Amino acid sequence: MSETNREGKRAARERLKAERVKEEARTKRRRGLVVGGAVVGVLALAAAVGVIAANTGKSEKQAGPVVAPKGATGEDGLAIPVGDASAKSTLVIWEDFRCPACANFENAYRSTIHELTDKGLLKVEYHLATLIDGNMRGEGSHRAANAAVCAQDAGKFPEYHDVLFANQPLETEDDFASTDRLLELAGKVDGLVTPEFRSCVRDGAHDAWVAESHKAFQKGNFPGTPTVLLNGKSVFGDQKDPLTPAKLKQLVQEKAGA
Repeated sequence: MSETNREGKRAARERLKAERVKEEARTKRRRGLVVGGAVVGVLALAAAVGVIAANTGKSEKQAGPVVAPKGATGEDGLAIPVGDASAKSTLVIWEDFRCPACANFENAYRSTIHELTDKGLLKVEYHLATLIDGNMRGEGSHRAANAAVCAQDAGKFPEYHDVLFANQPLETEDDFASTDRLLELAGKVDGLVTPEFRSCVRDGAHDAWVAESHKAFQKGNFPGTPTVLLNGKSVFGDQKDPLTPAKLKQLVQEKAGA
């Protein structure tokens, strides 16, 4: 082989090596962008998905008397409060237990919200909607909401709320329509599964309340789920500077003078 051919092959190998290095660098940058923008992406995706959901969701289970859960607050008793009522900051959250964007929000913010409520700096008002039942068919949103309200009666709403989102099925799968599945997940919360709780879940004791909650969501003309308001202002309002867990903590601490 001539020296010229050897040099040509060597040059070709060097070019291929350089291209591989460049491609690996591009791949790492893409991964970094995905990881670094995960929380921001959660909020943007939540807003986009919610808009679609809000246009089509319906709630059908409305029979029976409206039975508000213990401790419910707000207009018509449709808010489930968590945290110190005297906290200076209020986070209002409208959620659907089948909504994947809601689960993304919860997974990103759960620990921060717990930290702030535990310190008495933040109170949260949870409102339940059943959008995905209307979009994807089924009744898992409604059944899960009723079960969560039953957990509120038992003083275990925050714990069961977190378990439901941590074990959320695929949006296309209506696993939460099964009361057996809901009771199985309730077993992950110490002391929740009692005869009273089982009866409440199986009998749909709060079905009419859940339906009223969803009607309130529709009447509010909210863009979708999750809808999240911090002290009355949507956290999705400024996509150029969206809320993050760190920013939420900063805003709440500043409001409290902490």
